[in-house]
Amino acid sequence: MDFSNAAAPGPAAQAFLDRASHRHFIGGKWVESRGGERFETLDPATGKPIGHLARGTAQDVDAAVAAARAAFDDGRWSGLVPMERAKVLWAIADAIEANIDELAELETLDQGKALYVGRWAEIPGAVNQFRYFSGLATKIEGATIPTSINYQPEGKEVFAYTQHLPVGVVGAIVPWNSPLVLTAMKLAPALAAGCTLVLKPAEDTSLTAVRLVELMMEAGLPEGVVNLVTGYGHEAGAALAAHRGVDKIAFTGSTATGRAILDAAKGNLKRVTLELGGKSPVIVMGDADLAAAIPGAANAIYFNGGQVCIAGSRLYAHRSVFDRVVEGVSEAARGIALGHGLDPATQMGPLVSSRHAAKVAEFVAEGRRAGASVLVGGETTGPNDSFVTPTILTDVSPDMAIMREEVFGPVVVATPFDDFDEVVAAANDSDYGLAAGVWTESLSTATRITRRLQAGTVWINSHAMYDPSLPIGGIKQSGWGRDSGQVAIENYLNLQTVCAVV
Repeated sequence: MDFSNAAAPGPAAQAFLDRASHRHFIGGKWVESRGGERFETLDPATGKPIGHLARGTAQDVDAAVAAARAAFDDGRWSGLVPMERAKVLWAIADAIEANIDELAELETLDQGKALYVGRWAEIPGAVNQFRYFSGLATKIEGATIPTSINYQPEGKEVFAYTQHLPVGVVGAIVPWNSPLVLTAMKLAPALAAGCTLVLKPAEDTSLTAVRLVELMMEAGLPEGVVNLVTGYGHEAGAALAAHRGVDKIAFTGSTATGRAILDAAKGNLKRVTLELGGKSPVIVMGDADLAAAIPGAANAIYFNGGQVCIAGSRLYAHRSVFDRVVEGVSEAARGIALGHGLDPATQMGPLVSSRHAAKVAEFVAEGRRAGASVLVGGETTGPNDSFVTPTILTDVSPDMAIMREEVFGPVVVATPFDDFDEVVAAANDSDYGLAAGVWTESLSTATRITRRLQAGTVWINSHAMYDPSLPIGGIKQSGWGRDSGQVAIENYLNLQTVCAVV
């Protein structure tokens, strides 16, 4: 494995990196932190600094919330007719698309992912989010309600209807695994609804958020509508979640952090949506098309180094095909080319940090100590010890940590099963309920199992098929609410009932 063969970033990305230092964006101005502190952002493949960012504190969050509140109250965004908001959202999509190569390179350098993941999947996904919600901005409708009220004054009538109003100031807190597209999944529906925002990106991956805000302003977004505070979760993120001037928090990240946000949000009972962790099962039935199911199961866990909330980290294969499935996924794992994300030959880059890689490797070591067999992978490597080789384990039991906890790395556990009810029970034996995948040629099996699986999304003969029209979110400890789809815009709207005597 050659970890040094990284292509140089293009001129646009290099020009951004050459600035070296990046600030908050508050009330339409780029400003330093009130305390003047900064922190480094690193290339996880090498461990070398690639920039410095302003380290936000509660004071910076106060300023950002005040700017967002002023922009909301004066109607500079919510007061625009829906078509005007739609035009700006479409222009933002155009701006992202026009700078797609730069954004993909920045995402690779900041997060580590192989370039093709950002260039051909995630950055286009961000474009599509803004375009989809641009269309929905003009379709926020209420309803008239026929009532049975019969005590209105003589000669008068009752006219009742509902209308949807923007919730107000939104705090958007996004994770490090797929930064730009997950940011778009918060910003696009909130803006379509007429809200204003304070964005807090993950401290490990803030560069594309800075660039996105620049592009949004160039696209015509009014000043103060989107504000950016960079910094650590326990400082800026915690202050945003607890802020009484924030009407709603939209969060994607770990279940543990989701619980902390709920505690912080109770001060003013702000609305909260949470897209949290997962331990998604992939089920290969005995009649599955293995030519599709085996690479599908491998991609379900190894895409983006397994740093995906819906990663298929529990593989259940019918005993009649178990050996072939496990060998096929193992062969796929052995064939994945590791390297720097900017190396065109790289299929899997580093994990987001050496710290996270060590955590993933410890899960594997703990599984081995508990009696699991590591068929392939499970090692850290690379100049920064931030790469984890694609891993598959067998001989696992339901009580092992590696079966129950979210590893968030390229690690899958494989278990055989004998019948339908057995695999449904095993798949549902989890604190999480984000997603599931089922491979079968039987329409009857596919139809019956979807109703039995405790998961917010079930893919049949596929995994991780995304579109902005498809709601995504979980049940149990995988969160509250949904991103994407028409239902997502409801996260950012208050329903008001109007009853008038006329």
